[in-house]
Amino acid sequence: MALAGPSLVENLLVSLVSMVDLMMVGSLGAPAVAAVGLSNHPIMFFQAVFIALNVGTTALVARLTGAGDRATASEAARQTLVVSLLVGLTMGTLAMVNARHVLALMGAAPEVLPGGIRYFQAVGAGLAFNAMAMNMSATLRGSGDTRTPMQVNTIANLCNVTGNYVLIYGMLGFPALGVFGAGIATSIARLISCTLLGRRLFSGSCRIHISFRRRYRPDWELLRRVLRVGAPTAGEQFVLRGGQVTFLRVVSTLGTSTIAAHQIGMNILNMTFMIGQAFGVAATTLVGQGLGARDPARAEAAARTASRLGMIFAGILAGGFFFFGRQLAWLYTRDAAVIGQTALALRIYAPAQPAQSTRFVLAGALRGAGDTRWPLYATAVGVWGFRVLLAATLIQGLGWGLAGAWVAIATDQVARALVIVRRFNAGRWKAARV
Repeated sequence: MALAGPSLVENLLVSLVSMVDLMMVGSLGAPAVAAVGLSNHPIMFFQAVFIALNVGTTALVARLTGAGDRATASEAARQTLVVSLLVGLTMGTLAMVNARHVLALMGAAPEVLPGGIRYFQAVGAGLAFNAMAMNMSATLRGSGDTRTPMQVNTIANLCNVTGNYVLIYGMLGFPALGVFGAGIATSIARLISCTLLGRRLFSGSCRIHISFRRRYRPDWELLRRVLRVGAPTAGEQFVLRGGQVTFLRVVSTLGTSTIAAHQIGMNILNMTFMIGQAFGVAATTLVGQGLGARDPARAEAAARTASRLGMIFAGILAGGFFFFGRQLAWLYTRDAAVIGQTALALRIYAPAQPAQSTRFVLAGALRGAGDTRWPLYATAVGVWGFRVLLAATLIQGLGWGLAGAWVAIATDQVARALVIVRRFNAGRWKAARV
């Protein structure tokens, strides 16, 4: 709980800010909501490489911290931070240059394109800050410090909301920039997060100390260890994001109003991810440190405890979403048709919440051990074998509309959970190398 608590608060704040963000954009109409939704999916595709580096960083730092080798852990953090900066600059440039082509590929309608392009470019401009902030948070979590990322991201998210208010609506003498203003506020918040996390890691006041007083040279052995763990995660993220993009293209055939309902539903659903993700962070850290200390029994006990706690919280949230879906959707829009579709989607998905939490937590445990191939296999089976193919069948073949899409999402989560649980119970992750 000491590790999961700050991560839970952080994820809650991130989810709440994301909700408020979309509520503010929602006041501009369904095309604005669709613009943000269609932009965020390819942005997350770009972030796949960041996430891969972060998983490898967290696993290696946790293993080295557990073994008492803080000097090497600090050097691993320095190496991956430089790589994150270079990757972030590359991805950001690609996003800004190719915004129109990417959104057209996503199936954006003509009324969605103008706002979507400007939003996409504004968020792309901050991807380098995003990459470094995510990497530094991963380093701190691997060392056992989940409190600092929580504090920093709380500040950054509050700045994001304030920036939205000022730039979307044109307050305090600023022009009303609409969706473009929301993108600018997001990038500013990421810059603030990057700066504050950097101050912490460069100050020498925590377990990990990053310094560039010594000349930087790539340490290919450390980077190889990070990439050995992170490469399957990169594959997992590409499989996941590719599946999500394909899935969204199927949903986008249902019209702008349905896309808006789907995006609102996903925004609410993301709030439930925070439970599994928070306990998954705790499982990653404790499993990595337990194996680093050569105590696999402690590592397994921590993972199972985190999984049980996650399921309890997920069950409570599932009940709230099942019975109060309309009230939650009403916070975003007053469009009766959008509210009705969103509530139906949440009700369909609610029973899959425990499986979703279990999948997050035990996959986090496998990543902490360095066993990152099986989360990739689970994602491939769930996303492409069930979410994409089943959605296409139910929507285009049987005409189920948005309900078919959300049946497919729920089935995906259950399938992934079954694969992950089976791998964890086999116990082979205890011998994984990092």
